[in-house]
Amino acid sequence: MAKHDLDPNYLDPNYEPVVNHTENTPFHQALSARMQRRTVMKGSVGAALASVMGLGLAGCGSDSNDGTTSSNVSSTDIGFKAVPTSTANEVVVPEGYSTEAFLPWGTPITGSYPAYKPDGTNTGAEQEQQMGMHHDGVHFFPIDLKAGGNSSSEGLLVMNHEYINQGALHANGATYVNDMRPADEVRKEIAAHGVSVVHIKRDTNGKWDIVFGSPFNRRITGNTEMDIRGPVRGYSKLITKYSPDATETRGTLNNCAMGPTPWGTYLAAEENWHGYFANGDATQPREQTRHGVGSSSRYDWELADSAADQYVRFNVSTIGATAADDYRNEANTYGYMVEIDPFTPESKPQKCTALGRFGHEGVIFAPAKEGEPVVCYSGDDSRFEYIYKFVSSKPYYAATAGGYLLDEGTLYVARFNDDGSGDWLSLDLDDADFAAKVAAAEGTQVGDVQFDGFENQADVLLNTRLAADIAGATPMDRPEWGAVDPNSGQVYFTLTNNSRRTEEQVNAANPNANNRTGHIIRWSEEGNDHTATSFDWDIFVFAGEQGTETVVDDEVIVSLTDDNIFNSPDGLWFDYNGRLWIQTDGSDAAPYQNNMMLAANPETREIRRFFVGPVGCEVTGVVSTPDVKTMFVNIQHPDGNWPDSSDPRPRDATVIVTKDDGDVIGA
Repeated sequence: MAKHDLDPNYLDPNYEPVVNHTENTPFHQALSARMQRRTVMKGSVGAALASVMGLGLAGCGSDSNDGTTSSNVSSTDIGFKAVPTSTANEVVVPEGYSTEAFLPWGTPITGSYPAYKPDGTNTGAEQEQQMGMHHDGVHFFPIDLKAGGNSSSEGLLVMNHEYINQGALHANGATYVNDMRPADEVRKEIAAHGVSVVHIKRDTNGKWDIVFGSPFNRRITGNTEMDIRGPVRGYSKLITKYSPDATETRGTLNNCAMGPTPWGTYLAAEENWHGYFANGDATQPREQTRHGVGSSSRYDWELADSAADQYVRFNVSTIGATAADDYRNEANTYGYMVEIDPFTPESKPQKCTALGRFGHEGVIFAPAKEGEPVVCYSGDDSRFEYIYKFVSSKPYYAATAGGYLLDEGTLYVARFNDDGSGDWLSLDLDDADFAAKVAAAEGTQVGDVQFDGFENQADVLLNTRLAADIAGATPMDRPEWGAVDPNSGQVYFTLTNNSRRTEEQVNAANPNANNRTGHIIRWSEEGNDHTATSFDWDIFVFAGEQGTETVVDDEVIVSLTDDNIFNSPDGLWFDYNGRLWIQTDGSDAAPYQNNMMLAANPETREIRRFFVGPVGCEVTGVVSTPDVKTMFVNIQHPDGNWPDSSDPRPRDATVIVTKDDGDVIGA
């Protein structure tokens, strides 16, 4: 295969081909009467009107708050003055808060601690010992967690590295010699992906730093050896030259959001993994077509000038006599949640196949209850894809809980009904309703796939999207991060945007055609039981410009002002007090400007802008220490030379946010 000319959209990690053409839900000509989005004030006229009249619109956070708190306020109340939108190449936070850039790409964290070189000449081996690129989902594990502690001064900061900027990574960008990529460039690019585990500690002056030499410091990359676990382990469609028994693979890629487990491990999501593989065959199996694997790849890793399998494996064409002689099935070993034990650096990451294979944005666990199943949720971040729930077969017991709980259980997909109810549809062949749908679909065209049945449950999970098509799930507007309210138990999901949805394709849960700004949906499981198979849902807020209203039964619940306009909600996290933090990855044009993070009170729906990132960035990944006095926020793909004006290259970094008086952030 020779060097190819890519559609420039393909280099954008947020660009996915629409591969769901099943049109599962009925078409609607009008918005649901129950839930609406409408814009009543736009632009400067609306802003002036709000200013002159001093409007205190419901949920808008536009009142004059001086940032003080009192002893009788709720833990979810918002106690800071909203910051304005910004076009500055810096981080903006409210008065009384401070920020510091921390752990930028290239920071040495392990091995021989090779120094970052601003000219881009670090080698692949050096990148394997440094912070990866494009920081994303992040979690702080207190250093004493395994002993039942909750230290807020020392712990393991674990984060994903979603993709790369080739122009910044190399001295002269990606290069080719005779249509081949230099192997060390490819090695470096693979190493800049994955996960970093960093042991950090705060000194007596309150400054955070790496604990150099700590055995916990670790890089997990696109080449790290991993086990395949759960129902798909050993399945014939995962056989490769590297693993003829289909039990192992190498690497994790395009890791977006994550999820900490109730037993203290870290789950990294594999999102747009399809773009890393190239298949030159005349036809492709459904395991690839339903995900958008093409004839060319994002970074041309399969064109490395080396015969080493670590590069050849990205060519998933049929080359050998059998699957054990080539890598035709390599892509089938991607698309999972990957469990990493940060406290056991010698442990092998595990690909958790029972949670399904799709474009995982992340995973979020419901509160674990002693003696009951574990429940977690995951969104498939692509236009017209679905939201899933996994319920373990085995009960949770804190004293013995571990990753085995994710090996067996039932995977469900969500159907959002127009009347505000919802159903969890089983994707289990032992479920009579699902089995009947599968039988009825055999021999028919399901979207772009001529469906010839499933061999077994492993085949169902390998083809989770196709199974969800057949089950009759609701196609959503790019479901991304989820969060469970620690106080109410309600589940929230961001629906980032979907400019491809037409008027004929709207439904009650996704009511906006050409949805460029997105919304946040939430639901309550029946009886507040997260294992239930039915739920009630509503829309928490519609994103948009000033005057955008969220209306329920003709009552304005939220109306956005300059203090909280936002678009394309992406990251979502509840802090330990129950405030909801919303991060954006959308247009940086007026009126929104740079991407941002807002705080929301889930009880009142009050929303205020707390944080604005530098130019060109996505604000993504947020967590705090248990005392909520240090917050870690990730900045991805900044433009210019942020965070160091003397550095010629932009560097993704984590931002540490603290309150100057040492109090709780957001209070």
